[in-house]
Amino acid sequence: MDIPHYDADVIVVGSGACGANAAYRLAQKGKSVIMLEAGERVPRWKIIENFRNSARKWDYNDAYPNRPWAPTSFQEGYIENTGSFEFLPGMLKLVGGTTWHWAAATWRYLPNDMKLKTLYGVGRDWPIDYDVIEPYYGEAEIQLGVSGSDTEDQSGQGLGRVFPPRSTPYPVSPEPLVPVHKYLKKKLEPHGYALIHAPNSRTHKPYDGRPACRGNNNCMPACPIGAMYSGSIHVDKAERAGVKLITTAVAYKIERGERGKIAAIHYKTPEGGDVRLTARYFIIAAHSFETSKLLIISDVANSSDQVGRNLMDHAGKNMHFLADEDVWQGRGPIVGGCIMNMRDGAFRSRHSAINHVISNGNPQSGLTRKLLSQGKMGRELDDAIRHYSARWVELSTFYEALPNPANRVMPSTTRKDAMGLPMLTVHYNIDPYCQAGAAVGEKQYRDIVRLSGGIFQDVSDWQNHDHLIGTMIMGDNPADSVVNHEGRTHDHDNLFISSVGIIPACGLINPTLTGVALALRSADIIAREV
Repeated sequence: MDIPHYDADVIVVGSGACGANAAYRLAQKGKSVIMLEAGERVPRWKIIENFRNSARKWDYNDAYPNRPWAPTSFQEGYIENTGSFEFLPGMLKLVGGTTWHWAAATWRYLPNDMKLKTLYGVGRDWPIDYDVIEPYYGEAEIQLGVSGSDTEDQSGQGLGRVFPPRSTPYPVSPEPLVPVHKYLKKKLEPHGYALIHAPNSRTHKPYDGRPACRGNNNCMPACPIGAMYSGSIHVDKAERAGVKLITTAVAYKIERGERGKIAAIHYKTPEGGDVRLTARYFIIAAHSFETSKLLIISDVANSSDQVGRNLMDHAGKNMHFLADEDVWQGRGPIVGGCIMNMRDGAFRSRHSAINHVISNGNPQSGLTRKLLSQGKMGRELDDAIRHYSARWVELSTFYEALPNPANRVMPSTTRKDAMGLPMLTVHYNIDPYCQAGAAVGEKQYRDIVRLSGGIFQDVSDWQNHDHLIGTMIMGDNPADSVVNHEGRTHDHDNLFISSVGIIPACGLINPTLTGVALALRSADIIAREV
């Protein structure tokens, strides 16, 4: 009998944080791995130069390539919204993926976040308990170099002990609090508000070849010195471990084989090439939107008709007020912590949990546009910019969505990109659960401003936060989910998804650390089987 020849043991599609960590883990275990990336490799210096030369400093995608064969989410017309909410995440396509520009917040989910249906009668339960993923959280924190507190209760419930439970300490101690966090802590904690340090993968000490953060406040669109983690770090590690990276490789077809297995990946090149690669196992680890599109146009892993559905984000609002003293938001990293009193509790049966993120981005560009629109010019403008910049405070609030099959991403049926592949259509509406949470959150805004002695400025409209959860939802039942607890697709036992898109209940926290932890777990499962 002929022995099948494979191009690799495992092919990974996507070189972001999840895909790169999975590829590196498999290479460390002696497996041959090919990693495909639709975008190109861009050195950090070039991204920083692009940013400095950009007239669109507010556009976090502008410093990055936006190629005809690899369009980003900000390419005009690439994403069409058909719902009431305009969903436009900051998706990038280059080696390292979208973690080139992110706030680097790396929280763990709480045990209760994983049992939302059981405890509160809404949403979905995870098919695994916290204890199953906990060791992988610790490993993911080491890989990403997470800075955090080993003594804090991150639930905000005043438990008086570290929570959620940890079997290992954070690899880096917590960074010092930024001035605006110190100010709010002083004003609000005496009145029962829980201000929690945000664990993050922006190291304030030299770590794993990365320099210590110097407080450039440029985490978005790009850390100028590489103190903040990006998926490119593990791409480099994976290549040194033997992974073969192929750039400008636009995966467009997942080929079915015999007995329900996946046989090959097909990709196109900008030069017109069309390549077929085979492997024993496959991991799709592109952006949640692009992974969903690839599965749908390939007609794989979708017997449940749930691919692309159940899209969740931490859609929320921003509130601004003027403090009663100078706080100079914009010194240090762009996020320092959160007000977390309503992260968990019986109220979740009625409305979403609430996370008021203490923003620390430099506000001067936005303030200048605001003041110019009011007609201020010359010395009056200069004085107003200084006054507002010194005392400006921004809370960026996250609300917890529930999975809804009607909220979804789909391949466009009318628009194609330069490669002849469908663009994206997104249908998303803010659910009543979030709306009810926002009513409570906006009451808290008034209380926070009052207790701070500040002057209220405004509340924004609803905004998305790039946390694209649920599009390949995880569950035990193949009839209403796409992957099982391992990240393995129900329909094809050699096809895995490594993405925040498999998370079945979005909770309140940035999902990247969880995506990496699940990717490491999937990689270990694959390594045992290959």
